[in-house]
Amino acid sequence: MALTELAVKKLGKKSKRYEVIDSGGLYVRVATTGLKTWIFRYQFEGRPRRMSLGQWPGIGIASAREKYSQALQELQNGIDPGRKAQEAKAALKSAPTFSDLLDEHWEMELKKKKSGLQTKKLLESNVIPAWGKWKVADIKRRHIVILLDKIAERAPIGRNRVHGALSRIFNFAAERGVIDDSPCTRIKKLPEKGRDRVLTDDEIKALWDALDLGNKDIDLYKPTKLALKLILLTGQRPAEVCGMQWAEIDGETWTIPAERRKTADENRIPLLPMAKAVIDEARAFSADCQHVFRSSYKPEKPMTRHALTRSVDRHWSEMGIEEKFTPHDLRRTLRTRLAELKVDDVVAEKILGHRLQGVLGIYNRYDYAKEKRQALARWEIRLAEILGQTDGHSNKVIDLAARRGA
Repeated sequence: MALTELAVKKLGKKSKRYEVIDSGGLYVRVATTGLKTWIFRYQFEGRPRRMSLGQWPGIGIASAREKYSQALQELQNGIDPGRKAQEAKAALKSAPTFSDLLDEHWEMELKKKKSGLQTKKLLESNVIPAWGKWKVADIKRRHIVILLDKIAERAPIGRNRVHGALSRIFNFAAERGVIDDSPCTRIKKLPEKGRDRVLTDDEIKALWDALDLGNKDIDLYKPTKLALKLILLTGQRPAEVCGMQWAEIDGETWTIPAERRKTADENRIPLLPMAKAVIDEARAFSADCQHVFRSSYKPEKPMTRHALTRSVDRHWSEMGIEEKFTPHDLRRTLRTRLAELKVDDVVAEKILGHRLQGVLGIYNRYDYAKEKRQALARWEIRLAEILGQTDGHSNKVIDLAARRGA
């Protein structure tokens, strides 16, 4: 007689394991601990086989009979259902999780890229908490859309950055045979408006006054103040300025090595009097460190671009500046002012470290060192005029540090 749920429930444990038949090859096995497991007994190619169909009560009688029916059909089609189930289980166990995929992506690709660590951290903070233990093959387009929507609620631009990182890692997974195709296809990025913020003369003066080390009204870490000044003076990327090392400075030239630059090529920046004065002031805080702008939290490490941005976010309104700005806006401000000073576009682009485009970039290998120095000298003179730091006759920059020392 076929079993009932009540009959299975009443099956008690004994000193030895035993089995009770339901019908055909379907049994319920009762262990000495009382654990009850559904078993399918069958023969394949003349040899006895058995496979587990799941444990009771998680798998009730109806479900067990349905699994038994499916396995019996496979057997009649010449398939060993037990072996098939074992292979599927092994494949599932060996299938990488998203965390496994990120580790492989790091070793094979990301750690060789300049932005690789940043991408890894982006995925670790935004994706791993949600999908870290998920099998990569189980992540579908709908899961990605929902995750990106949640990120967009707090950081629309950050959502696009995560989207880009996910697109690459899923393409990597497809290339490595983890999945057949990327689930990231046909997901659109949110539109981004390019920033066009350039500080006015009044804003530049207000900022410079706020960044004066003697100004105690603005509670900013002093190396942060100096790093912001150097961005405005040289036009280099905030991350490049934050990572500046004493070993990169040779007299009146700062050489940013290729490994620290976004474009992966070296850039030599002339250091004019105002820039040199800023660097000299930084020695008081980090002369015993290899980094010019040391971190306030990890003295042996450099200040980070994110720390610089957070500092500006907290204090920009205290500086007498009405519209919010970012450290990168200072780089754009310098580029715009060079254009106002009639500096040749090629020279200005070389100062910023941009690669020249097209045939010009391929065949023109001139370093423009003299022209870059002349251009930045013109900018320091103009900046000094904005700040009221010229003598009014010779149009030379007043050495305020020397005057204070006198």
